[in-house]
Amino acid sequence: MKKIIIGMLVLLMLFTVVGAAAAQSGKYALVVKSAGNPFMEKVKDGFTKAINEVGGEVIYKAPAEPTVSAQIIMIQQLITQRVDAIAISANDPEALRPALQKAMNRGIKVLSLDSSVNPNSRMVHVNQADPEQIGRVQIQGIAKMIGGDGQIAVLSATSQATNQNLWIDWMKKELEKPKYDEIELVKVAYGDDLRDKSVSETEALLKSYPDLEGIIAPTTVGIAAAGKVLTDKGLVGEVYLTGLGLPSEMAEYIKNGVSPWMYLWNPIDLGYLAGYAAEALVTEEITGEVGESFTAGDLGEKEVIKAGDGTEIMLGAPFRFDADNIDQWKEVY
Repeated sequence: MKKIIIGMLVLLMLFTVVGAAAAQSGKYALVVKSAGNPFMEKVKDGFTKAINEVGGEVIYKAPAEPTVSAQIIMIQQLITQRVDAIAISANDPEALRPALQKAMNRGIKVLSLDSSVNPNSRMVHVNQADPEQIGRVQIQGIAKMIGGDGQIAVLSATSQATNQNLWIDWMKKELEKPKYDEIELVKVAYGDDLRDKSVSETEALLKSYPDLEGIIAPTTVGIAAAGKVLTDKGLVGEVYLTGLGLPSEMAEYIKNGVSPWMYLWNPIDLGYLAGYAAEALVTEEITGEVGESFTAGDLGEKEVIKAGDGTEIMLGAPFRFDADNIDQWKEVY
């Protein structure tokens, strides 16, 4: 009898080890907004690093255009491939819901990052920074640049981008403060995270609003495009620019004064955190419930917190890049 019990314990331990190994060597999919987006490429680098560290396989999906229909097709493909987890930056929070719910019904762990999906179609969201902080700090920045008086515009990504719209909502709330009474938000334009369209939208803003004094572009593609337009047109000191940009792409415009400063977080760390969150879901270390925690590799301990009707994992606060620090960061990302 003793030998039988020992044998059963050995088998149980073997199954446990095999099960853990299977989970760690699973397939982890990352679906981004579009191909050729520098921010998303850095997110991919971080995600890949995390999954390599846990011994998994990365499947990367990037649509040619930032459309929800392309992302739906990719999700369906991933369901067929029987991936273990899907991490997605959404082009539309609601339209992806049926496809992602189907994935979860098939046992696939679903999480969003950067741009969230409906809480009912994910287990948790990986957020780069507090949306309120992101929105308010950009208004505070542009207000200081233009001396608290004048017309401003926003150059966003797509009109359906969850993160962009939430940040813009907080921008508008910040503008309600009496100290901004002399600042007028004249338009929210959309460059769809495409360089050429962002250039043309910037040019259209300058033409439609000749008294425009500031542009906020909370998108890495948009802010770089706007920086080039303002530089080429010799508008340094006339139209100011801030928003969210990659240091490597914005160094020129920070140094020439077009954008005295701008903000971002590390997209590599964002992808890295999403990779470890996906692994924690697959191994059932977390389920996406408030109060759960896990170790996200080099980023250390991270906790699942409440976020609206769902939950999220927060990377950190937005960071300011200016002439004093841009040289040390432009080589990083």
